[in-house]
Amino acid sequence: MAKIIIDEERCKGCELCTVVCPKGILELSNKINKKGYLVIQVTDMDACIGCGNCALMCPDIAIEVWR
Repeated sequence: MAKIIIDEERCKGCELCTVVCPKGILELSNKINKKGYLVIQVTDMDACIGCGNCALMCPDIAIEVWR
């Protein structure tokens, strides 16, 4: 099972990761980080296939994918 770790303090909520996720399990949350940005959240970790597209697309290196 894959695991996505999001560094919420680095995330700017640009949503680029949501576009490239083949399972559509990433979305913008209502949580605001210290910089004032809404952050990304994983809606269904069990559905993650560990492709790593989200981590590759993130311009702020805020996402890690563990397989």
